[in-house]
Amino acid sequence: MVNTKAIAGLLALSAMLAACSAGSEGETDTSAQAEATATTAPAGPLAATDMSTVDGTTLANFTGNAANGKQVFAQCRTCHVTDAGVNKIGPSLNNIIGRTAGTVPGYTYSAANAGAGFVWTKEKLFQFLEKPQRVIPQTKMIYGGLPNAQKRADLIAYLETPN
Repeated sequence: MVNTKAIAGLLALSAMLAACSAGSEGETDTSAQAEATATTAPAGPLAATDMSTVDGTTLANFTGNAANGKQVFAQCRTCHVTDAGVNKIGPSLNNIIGRTAGTVPGYTYSAANAGAGFVWTKEKLFQFLEKPQRVIPQTKMIYGGLPNAQKRADLIAYLETPN
């Protein structure tokens, strides 16, 4: 007999993965991008001072809109919240800007993230959100990235003041 709890668990996991990798209308398929990244990712993390993006954009070129960023954050909610002290599949993103990577109390990070050794600036978040595995290879975050630079800027504006 098939164990219904096992099937339910697999369906829930599939839904979470779909939510983390779901793009918006007009965006490219992130599964193909993630696959390409896996074969071209550098051996180690980018330098803390390296703010380069794959698409060549910089955060300074955009004005973030927190209201739009709240809508973008909807795809992050499966794994993250902005409440202090609340960790889910991923760590709380409360006060992420200015915090050292891999340091949320009570969350078990991958060795790569815990040892990243940089502070989350808005520019580093902009870079990370584009392709997380490029910035921190071997992070356990399975999200393929947010290729739309304006949406990254909006998300960062929201994370600055999530209420």
